[in-house]
Amino acid sequence: MTDPLVLVANAGDGSLSTFRLHADRLERLAVTDGLTGCSNFAVDVDRDLVYAAVKGSPAGIVTLSLGRESGVLTPQSRRDLPGGGMNYLALTSGGAGILGASYGGGYGISCTVDDGVVSEPVSKIEFANLHSVLPSADGRFAYFVSLGDDLIAQYARDESARLTPFAQETVAAPAGSGPRHLVLNDAQDAVYVFTEFSGEVLHYRRDTTTGHLALQGQTTAYDTTKGLGHSEFGADPLENHYIWGADLHLASGGSHLWCSERTESTLGAVAVAADGTVSAPQWFTVTETQPRGFAISTDGAYLVAAGEKSTTVSLYAVHGDELELLQREETGRGANWVRFV
Repeated sequence: MTDPLVLVANAGDGSLSTFRLHADRLERLAVTDGLTGCSNFAVDVDRDLVYAAVKGSPAGIVTLSLGRESGVLTPQSRRDLPGGGMNYLALTSGGAGILGASYGGGYGISCTVDDGVVSEPVSKIEFANLHSVLPSADGRFAYFVSLGDDLIAQYARDESARLTPFAQETVAAPAGSGPRHLVLNDAQDAVYVFTEFSGEVLHYRRDTTTGHLALQGQTTAYDTTKGLGHSEFGADPLENHYIWGADLHLASGGSHLWCSERTESTLGAVAVAADGTVSAPQWFTVTETQPRGFAISTDGAYLVAAGEKSTTVSLYAVHGDELELLQREETGRGANWVRFV
């Protein structure tokens, strides 16, 4: 089996680090500079193409080719985004389309992709502080999360990448919860959303035929023993010791949903029952300072976490809902997005 690569976006340095994972160790192969404010990216593993969201005037999406042996990323093309930079990018199945969500711009896009070249947006939607977006596995539907409006917007997506809103365009999240990131399970019958202000995982049932979502339940995903208060829009979570939820990823065949919280810098695993019901983590691991992003290997054996206030990433072995620290390795300033490729 080929050793996997790990990519880490270092927003403070405007760079992407490439690591190779071998024998329980990370080796940094290369650092690609010139990606101003890069905080997220999407990877087409089949074509070894990386789509990096960059800031500036204008912001944009830069397509880079990945050299798997060297780890070097080589720019190929660029799509300017005058309306503001993307906080989240997601490729559709087959890499023929890309979806983006802009927090500062308050808009989402759907574009086609041809040989790595991103088109002008085919469709554009608008909600306050859009934070993430994902397509269904078959590419027929797309779900945008609005932190500012406390909702998930749901759309049908056709082969031309055009988005058509459902008759019920939005599904509510609890008021003031600040929904942030989402994942779909392998069966595609559940969507899980992590909230920034309340630190909860929301479980939505998903109709696999129509694509519609319906809220089923929720649980806390932060360390409730630390006395964290419920956060609110515009507040400084560190100054007020508020909840500051960030990223989430499914692991262990869908039985665990790992979540990161930035005020206490923790990782915890929400348990997911066979019927999709979620329950709070039993314990937490203190990790890199302000862990905005992390990722789990395809086989579920490893987790790599980055911290916005550290210059290192942590490599862990995953044992069910516990983590074993294997290594810390330098990456760069403001690291906040991680992907195994």
